[in-house]
Amino acid sequence: MKKIIRVWDLPIRLFHWLLVLGIILSFVTVKIGGNAMEFHARVGYCVLTLVVFRICWGLIGSRHARFIHFVPSPKGLLNYLSGKAKASLGHNPLGALSVLGLLFSIGLQAVTGLFANDDIAFEGPLAKHVSNGTVELLTSIHHQNEKVLIILIVVHLCAIFYYQKFKGENLIKPMLLGDKEIDPSEEAKYLPADLGQASKDGAWQRGLAMLLLSLIAVIVGYLITN
Repeated sequence: MKKIIRVWDLPIRLFHWLLVLGIILSFVTVKIGGNAMEFHARVGYCVLTLVVFRICWGLIGSRHARFIHFVPSPKGLLNYLSGKAKASLGHNPLGALSVLGLLFSIGLQAVTGLFANDDIAFEGPLAKHVSNGTVELLTSIHHQNEKVLIILIVVHLCAIFYYQKFKGENLIKPMLLGDKEIDPSEEAKYLPADLGQASKDGAWQRGLAMLLLSLIAVIVGYLITN
């Protein structure tokens, strides 16, 4: 019988899929342009809220969501690349770097969007607080980072396909249901500490996540309206 371990708590799963939706809507609305730019901006505010939440949850959230449990040290990364490291229930070292890269790029895109100005249909809510030179710089970063973000997303999708096709590991199912199934014959591949410590995902954790997300949303809303 397979061992069922809760890896991704509900807050992380909701964050992940809401972020996916937000990124898709962002790309669609910016390509449409015109009146859709107002909706593009609102989606950007939501994405920024989600990214800030993920950073906070990476500090106080469940075990496998915390940065301290998956961000690799240089030695850990080398051990993984050389095949000496044990398998991880959550993000492996390369996956961890991918997550950090995506969070940084998405966060940069959301923040620079607050100051961006396309001189046609949109001006970020904070653009009026900085010089024209700063607006031009941040607008340029916003446009160039879009290409970087697309590359990171493609790499992320390719990694998911690779693990599914060549390693027989479904990375999408645990992010949907939260649990990872471990065959008894594969338990030796994992650290005993990982197998013995599932992520907590009870009402307390979910309530805390909702409170935290609401607080961040209020702060972001205040900043963009004042």
